[in-house]
Amino acid sequence: MLRIGILVFDDVEVLDACGPFEVFSVAGRAAERAGREAPFEVVLIAAGAAGLVRARGGLPLQVEAGLAEAPALDVLLVPGGVTDAVEQDTAVVAWVAERARVTPYVVSVCTGAFVLAEAGVVTDQSVTTHWDDIVALRERWPALDVLEEVRWVHAQSSLRPGGEVYTSAGISAGIDLALHLVEVLDSRDNALATARLMDYAWTAT
Repeated sequence: MLRIGILVFDDVEVLDACGPFEVFSVAGRAAERAGREAPFEVVLIAAGAAGLVRARGGLPLQVEAGLAEAPALDVLLVPGGVTDAVEQDTAVVAWVAERARVTPYVVSVCTGAFVLAEAGVVTDQSVTTHWDDIVALRERWPALDVLEEVRWVHAQSSLRPGGEVYTSAGISAGIDLALHLVEVLDSRDNALATARLMDYAWTAT
């Protein structure tokens, strides 16, 4: 079973975090329907101490693990939303960089790409983000190759040799990327079954 950690913080975009959470959760149900064990364990990790996080729009999320309690991960997912405070929090940025050095897959959704750039996970790779933030990402990190009109981008980590990095476009694109990761980490059959259970028209490429 692979452990996927999703970093959450005040003003995190709801679907950025909860869309992939739903995908990996439903992938477990799809696997069990096929007579297999669930392939993923998903944990929310608060950007600070465990407790209540208020997502964008005011949705409360009760998070049981903070940075200090976060377990070892196979996948670290950094969602977006209003990321200004997270980008300026040196403890969170240092934690993301530290985890990126030991975690095989590091993923961002939407403006989570700004956090990866701040942490040095991406420096000159091809990346993407929400269409409304393309210009800002290019201006702040001009060495990055920021792509438009794509759902997600695959690159290699700047902090871990052989480490995989995926960045997605905005909000709902994180669902497409999460389904792709189900395919990569488990199987295409399970990714298709997961999309079917979610009644979601998956943009597979």
